[in-house]
Amino acid sequence: MPVAANSIKFGTDGWRGVIADEFTFERLALVAPVAAQVLYNTYNSTVGSKTIIVGYDRRFMAEDFARTVADTVCAVGFDVLLSETYAPTPAFSWAAKELNALGALVITASHNPGTYLGLKVKGHCGGSVPPEVTKEIETLLSVGVPPAAKPGKQDIFNPWPSYITALKGKVNIAKIQEAIACGKLTLFADVMHGAAAGGLGKLLKHGVQEINSNRDPLFAGGAPEPLPKYLSGLFSVIKSHRQTDTSGLTVGLVFDGDCDRIGAVDGKANFLSSQILIPILIDHLTQRRGFTGEIVKTVSGSDLIPRVAALHNLPVFETAVGYKYIADRMLAAQVLLGGEESGGIGYGSHIPERDALLSALYVLEAIVSSGLDLSDYYRDLQQKTGFTSAYDRIDLPLASMAVRSRLLQQLETEPLREIALKAVVDCQTIDGYKYRLADDSWLMIRFSGTEPVLRLYCEAATLEEVHQTLAWAKNWAT
Repeated sequence: MPVAANSIKFGTDGWRGVIADEFTFERLALVAPVAAQVLYNTYNSTVGSKTIIVGYDRRFMAEDFARTVADTVCAVGFDVLLSETYAPTPAFSWAAKELNALGALVITASHNPGTYLGLKVKGHCGGSVPPEVTKEIETLLSVGVPPAAKPGKQDIFNPWPSYITALKGKVNIAKIQEAIACGKLTLFADVMHGAAAGGLGKLLKHGVQEINSNRDPLFAGGAPEPLPKYLSGLFSVIKSHRQTDTSGLTVGLVFDGDCDRIGAVDGKANFLSSQILIPILIDHLTQRRGFTGEIVKTVSGSDLIPRVAALHNLPVFETAVGYKYIADRMLAAQVLLGGEESGGIGYGSHIPERDALLSALYVLEAIVSSGLDLSDYYRDLQQKTGFTSAYDRIDLPLASMAVRSRLLQQLETEPLREIALKAVVDCQTIDGYKYRLADDSWLMIRFSGTEPVLRLYCEAATLEEVHQTLAWAKNWAT
């Protein structure tokens, strides 16, 4: 047991590993009761119940792993509400808050390839637990939790109805439905074989043209991540549609495997990441809905975000990478929106959790209300702020953790003074190393905490400059 326990590490949002290697029924049976106990230790004084929500996505044997979680958690004395079907991770986070549970344990590996599965731990408030909670789980794994004299009870529930009702109450659904019905808006949704399947249909009833709806645990040989390299099918569908129908607006919405990350595709089949969607959403929610509050961004977020926030006199708070840091801030301040560059966006008026379906509804509302294609909306914001940029990111595999350690030490002992022939004028170390360069572009170097991977982020005036800087960083690292 100690060997297995010591090798289980939680990353920025849960524990995950390769199925039948790191992620097994035996190891999950070790982790789940401990996670439940730590949720009890953390939230019992607030909640006053011993209920744990257990949910899952559409990955290989996800429902079977969820049943193991439910059984082992019940065995140590907790009551369990086990989902009767797959659902988005945010739906289980919502259930934790709505049903006054200690939290939720969700079987998912989010955007990772199909060989992976994992466990996300959500707190009573309906969001990711803070780092100290996952650290306590890791610490207690070597001890375990003894069986209870009286096991808890186990019931099943459907997480969709309450969640869908909550989302409908936050958006002008009728306005979106009307735009679709009269041909002003054509909507495609790529659910990437994941837990978002059927979600927009439940919300909008008609007019949602969904692709990759079938359950495919191998995700067509790719990964359920909203990135252009996995979206050839959506690009083709939108291009074909525009060849035969040029009237009205067209949008494609993309959801990751457990529906907490979002991307979009405009009417000309251009991909729009959350670096573009977040500024649009800030503008829409303030200008048309009258929302106010703090904007929370991770250190890897676009410089356009604070510029749009400034247009509306909104304060900006910056965090390390990982939505749990945004969730912490949402619990401590009045937040309008919190977002990260990898696609996770959440709202202070909802739960402290990224929610791709709610983001999708707000994006649709922004399109219908403005009458603008998403890229046109983005260009309008660039003009208003006087700021134009391009962004990209690469994940660079390293030969070993020893190489990772060497590069990290090099950054600490030999600070970079020049990058891609541009002088370094500042370095932030909130999370990794973010270098501000003389032309106001930036490069961020960040190491994975659990694997030999180097993450490189860059924003500059043009995509060519971005790629030049990233190529420099890649050459530096190798």
